[in-house]
Amino acid sequence: MATPSPAQTPPVITTRILRRLLASGVHIRVERMLEKVHPADLGPLLADLTPDEIRTVIDLLFKHHRAAAMLKQLPPELLPQVFETVSDTRLVDLLCRVELDDMLELIEGIPEDRRDAVRTLLPDSVQIELRKAEIYPASSAGRAMTTTYLALDEKMTAQEAIDSIRARGDLDESVFNLYVIDEEKRLQGVVPIRRLVAAPPDRPCHDMMIREAISTPPEADQEEVARLVARYDLLAIPVIDVDRTLLGVITVDDVIDVITEEATEDMYHLAGLSEEDRVFTKPSLSVRKRLPWMLANLGTAFAAAWVVGLFQEEIEGLVALAVLLPVVAGMGGNGGIQTLTVITRAIALGEIEFSSGLRAVGKECLVGLILGAVTGLASAGITTLWHGNPVLGIVIFVAMVSTMAVAGLLGASVPLALKALGQDPALGAGVVVTFFTDAFGFFAFLGIASLLMDHLL
Repeated sequence: MATPSPAQTPPVITTRILRRLLASGVHIRVERMLEKVHPADLGPLLADLTPDEIRTVIDLLFKHHRAAAMLKQLPPELLPQVFETVSDTRLVDLLCRVELDDMLELIEGIPEDRRDAVRTLLPDSVQIELRKAEIYPASSAGRAMTTTYLALDEKMTAQEAIDSIRARGDLDESVFNLYVIDEEKRLQGVVPIRRLVAAPPDRPCHDMMIREAISTPPEADQEEVARLVARYDLLAIPVIDVDRTLLGVITVDDVIDVITEEATEDMYHLAGLSEEDRVFTKPSLSVRKRLPWMLANLGTAFAAAWVVGLFQEEIEGLVALAVLLPVVAGMGGNGGIQTLTVITRAIALGEIEFSSGLRAVGKECLVGLILGAVTGLASAGITTLWHGNPVLGIVIFVAMVSTMAVAGLLGASVPLALKALGQDPALGAGVVVTFFTDAFGFFAFLGIASLLMDHLL
């Protein structure tokens, strides 16, 4: 593989270098450095700057019309810190430079005591667009769509359509399709740009448009929209109302943001975290968001310990039980989380419904039994060689098989049950599955050991 040339290698720019240049007061060097940084890479650089340093960087970016591009790429938890350094009038100017969907997210990051003041300074047309978008539920297609798109009349020829695009000036890089509408803005079809360019100049749009274009209502959940885009390999999807009036478009870059957001949400829920708890979040907020789940975990840990306490005499009589106990519980917990992850992903991608859930539960139980048998045999062999007691090996084998089967059952059924109840399948499922697999593992291993205690001793 050829080594990339220096021109292909992105410059290495750190917060330390940026702070040193800012301290020197030679802003022309800072400007040149910022020109080489992609807006998406500026977030980590700003995280450790002081408010005065952030204000200087924003001023320099504003000078080169790059502040808006940087702002919409920032992690949400950094927005309040950056907004503190920006005046209301300048913030309004920045908001007017971004698409409606990005504007909605940025406004959420403005401190509440400033939010109304900033909104009143926006142009009347922008305020009207904001109020229309805010009618739709959070995390809906109506919130994620952009109202900037290219619309054509179906009677236009290919050449006339191209001329109309040229008349609009620079074409946004996220525009992949043109939308054919009638006099009342009802969607008639979609013309991919590649099909338009390849068509003869006199070919009318209605002859080359895709009539049965896949679309979505504005109330649809953004996660469902992402599934449609992924399932049908779309670059964009139009948003229409019940009368097929074209309201906006969701492009693939917005869908990627949705997928990232939903994946983060599921990952956080599995770990018992809040979506507001991010890498740059203030420590006080992180503690406040994590503490309730940590206390819940503490309660389940003591509940599992209570199960162990039921067999205290058996453990005192045979110390090897205490030594081997984490093996059974740990394997059961791992098996449960593996199954939970597979089923939660399948639900999130629409690969499984509750009607087909029984088959998935049965499959995961079977997988758990097989994994339990294999790991149980290995555990029995190691235990027999270690402690010289084949009966103890039988105990751990039976406990491992039963625990892994239950782990498969719980890991599959808990998210399906939450989905059937209208809840997020990932919400708290990790805590529930881990507790029950641990408790059952403790009970199975120590319960079987207590029944065979005479042989073990």
